[in-house]
Amino acid sequence: MGQTEDTVRLVRETLGADVVGVYLYGSAALGGLRPHSDIDVLAVVERPPAATRRRELVEGLLGLSARPPRGDATRPVELTIVVRREVSPWTYPPRREFQYGEWLRQEYERGRLPSPVADPDLAPLITMVLLADTPLAGPPPGDVFAPVPPEDLARAIVAGVPDLLAELSSDTRNVVLTLARIWMTLATGALTSKDAAADRALPRLPAALRPVLAHARAAYVTGEGECWRDLWPLVGAYAAHVAGVIEGLGGPSSI
Repeated sequence: MGQTEDTVRLVRETLGADVVGVYLYGSAALGGLRPHSDIDVLAVVERPPAATRRRELVEGLLGLSARPPRGDATRPVELTIVVRREVSPWTYPPRREFQYGEWLRQEYERGRLPSPVADPDLAPLITMVLLADTPLAGPPPGDVFAPVPPEDLARAIVAGVPDLLAELSSDTRNVVLTLARIWMTLATGALTSKDAAADRALPRLPAALRPVLAHARAAYVTGEGECWRDLWPLVGAYAAHVAGVIEGLGGPSSI
């Protein structure tokens, strides 16, 4: 996979000896890339990158990554960087040092640089890295990260639900599927692909709401276009229903 190799090369050439390890997670490592999938990469470093190095990373990724996927099969790349001492030993919320994602492309092109921030979403991200166990450079992730406590994983994914619901109209497929995946994780403790989470959720939904998740799943798996016009009256009801289930499962004792 050329983009993955190019991303690793960019990280190593830009950050040099500070790189502890680089790890693949997400769809590429947990069930296979789908037509709309990003290439998700986490890098661990010893020291925070200087501003000049952040700029080099952003400029390199603007050339490597694309959204939507281009005809030459170029995919979106999401690169997250953490400093080892900020995540090992584990503390909550952990600190994210750098993140590139295509949803911020316009801001990067205007000169914005990713900056450090406390990021609860690192809890499921690191959990996926450990589960995938796919080092692209450096030691196995189990040698770098301790397992994320289940209660921190639960509160991290529940904390992200309000922001997720705010994107329902602009990113419908992803929100519908991510809600199903949060439901699965809280109910079972497992992190899986979005289509696997949809498979679990579909028979547990009220029959009237199943077409919403079925349509999102089909678009995710096949890459075919989405058409929410006829389903839109049900989309809000689906989101409200699953958010209610998530709220009921949100306590640490539910995992």
